[in-house]
Amino acid sequence: MSFKSTSIIIIFLLACLVGLPSLVLAHGVDDNTKQFLIDNQGVSIIPFLYIGAKHMVTGYDHLLFLIGVIFFLYRTKDVLVYVTLFTIGHSLTLMSGVLNNIAVNPYLIDAIIGFSVVYKGFDNLGGFQRLFHYQPNTKLAVLIFGLFHGFGLATKLQEFQIPNDGLLENLIAFNVGVEFGQFFALTLVLIAISFWRRHKSFLQFSTVANSLLMSGGMMLVAYQLTGYFWHTIG
Repeated sequence: MSFKSTSIIIIFLLACLVGLPSLVLAHGVDDNTKQFLIDNQGVSIIPFLYIGAKHMVTGYDHLLFLIGVIFFLYRTKDVLVYVTLFTIGHSLTLMSGVLNNIAVNPYLIDAIIGFSVVYKGFDNLGGFQRLFHYQPNTKLAVLIFGLFHGFGLATKLQEFQIPNDGLLENLIAFNVGVEFGQFFALTLVLIAISFWRRHKSFLQFSTVANSLLMSGGMMLVAYQLTGYFWHTIG
């Protein structure tokens, strides 16, 4: 990959991160979906599958974290292990959060999700070893942050007060849809990263890429905390 081509990629990533706040604003539930969730009665497997998949594909915070998780994973086995740990974590809190009506402030939980992106970028840069001479258990970290990501999903669903009729079946469908969306998005990311790894520029610019990842996470945290204090004070 030429210097010119690599520069274009870096500029593109920078542009994406500069525009991240507007993307975050768009990351939610459109009016039609919102009305469907409120009005739905009974089991609706296909619609909830679709909503779950759509939410993950447009869930920039979730995808940024997962990109950080798989960035330096070269073996398919390792990718499956880490993605499975994340899936177990967010599935547990998604289901239990909605079914047991466990409420979490949406701004604070999304700020923690943003922090998970910062954490993974920092970890990928070797920050823990360089500054603290200590390496946290990466698998445990992915599982724990998966729990927080699940609470983020649960919090969004609870906002719509979904009817109890068929709730369990619909939640399972939503969760399965999330996994479909996650699989689709990560497949595209893995293809892109696998292609990039064939060129020397991957190692040369991996520091830049993970620094951008951290920057994106910090922007997410700042945005959510601003929203929290604005609504709390207001």
